[in-house]
Amino acid sequence: MPQTSASRPVPGEEQPPLCVDLDGTLVKSDTLVDSLLVMLRTHPSLLLSVPGSLIHGKAAFKAFISKSISLDVTHLPYNSILLDFLQQERARGRVLYLTTGADTRLANRVANHLGIFTGVLGSDGATNLTGHKKLDGLRSHLGSGTFDYIGNSCADLPLLAHATEAMVANPSLALRMELKRRGIHPACEFQERSRPVKSLINAVRVHQWAKNLLIFVPLLLSHSLNPGRALTALIAFLAFSLTASATYIVNDLLDIESDRRHSRKRFRPFASGDLSAFTGLGVVAIFLLLAASGARLLPLAFSAWVLLYLVSTLAYSFYLKRVALVDVLVLSGLYTLRLQAGSAATQTPVSHWLAGFSIFLFLSLAIVKRFAELQNLGASGAAPRNGRGYLVADIEQIRSFGTASAYAAVVIFAIYISGRDVTTLYRQPRLLWLIVPFMILWLSRVWLLASRGELNEDPVIFAITDKMSLLIGLAVLTVAVFAI
Repeated sequence: MPQTSASRPVPGEEQPPLCVDLDGTLVKSDTLVDSLLVMLRTHPSLLLSVPGSLIHGKAAFKAFISKSISLDVTHLPYNSILLDFLQQERARGRVLYLTTGADTRLANRVANHLGIFTGVLGSDGATNLTGHKKLDGLRSHLGSGTFDYIGNSCADLPLLAHATEAMVANPSLALRMELKRRGIHPACEFQERSRPVKSLINAVRVHQWAKNLLIFVPLLLSHSLNPGRALTALIAFLAFSLTASATYIVNDLLDIESDRRHSRKRFRPFASGDLSAFTGLGVVAIFLLLAASGARLLPLAFSAWVLLYLVSTLAYSFYLKRVALVDVLVLSGLYTLRLQAGSAATQTPVSHWLAGFSIFLFLSLAIVKRFAELQNLGASGAAPRNGRGYLVADIEQIRSFGTASAYAAVVIFAIYISGRDVTTLYRQPRLLWLIVPFMILWLSRVWLLASRGELNEDPVIFAITDKMSLLIGLAVLTVAVFAI
């Protein structure tokens, strides 16, 4: 929350213009980086022209990006605390200027959207309006008049030092230290960011590591568990999970603009501006390095499966997620790939029964995720805007695909426990028939709740948080133990 030490206008007293920085201040993210991420996803070929624009300087580079990409300014992660303050000041008759190093095209679009600024000063393709150049530009525009200024980084120090009243918004640690060293005490601070550790945990999606427990399945089903193999499976689990978290971050960065339009996903760390893209890329590099180090301790085949997973998820993030039906096939394949990675790590084969069962089961779970998205959109009367390639009118056909796949998995499991292979692994194989009704119950319940619009869009998260699902899982585990 902001401090309340900012001065308020006294009747009859004219306050100096209030000048506000954009990137990191009024907006919690960096609009240039946001634009580059949108370009990478929507027009990657334009990136080939980036080096040429950089030759002419940073201002020309910013102009090229703003000409090429029309960033959605209506859903930028504005600092709501600061924005409320600015709207109050404007209502009192205060003159407000948006003074930014961003290109003037983008800055003007932001100003037009908000409707509170008297004027805009930004980079014009020739001059990069930051630091002392911003101070000179502001003095040239205001003459010898005084001004108040709100910034967030060390680039704003020249303006904060010469402002009548200096204020900060989400200030960097370096700025805090430099202000303290210079004896500058901000009159007001507009802090609106989640704690970095909490945001980082949300970004890596530790809860999604539950999917990677499939690494252990081949070893558990082989009934050859021992400490050495268990440790191997644990290393494989951690390496795979770190790789998966890295791909989640890449996916969130590429989806940053579409996530901001989503009622729930807009709170994700990168979409909300709580974490910077540079922090995300740093975490990706560290996680992939740690995963590669762990994979070196395991058979080479495990590394091959992890590499296939990495390539597949990147292809999914860049393109395949927007191709109807192909997206769910890829998602289901990624689940099955986890089984293969666990098999390679522990050198325990995956039976054709398990492979067939997993393909149909995970295909159903992938489809129910898309179904739940469309169901929720249909209930709200909104049209799909995430580029997935589905229409609300497709919902009944998608339901038939998903339910058919779910019961195909049950049939495969029933055929498996009727065969001869099961007798070599279980002393009481007939008990496994008790698992069949539990499977039918859980899958039917998932689809029933999805049809009612009561399912979390991720069925895995639903499974690990739903009490009924946990009880069903415990019952299945109990039956399996007694059957051994």
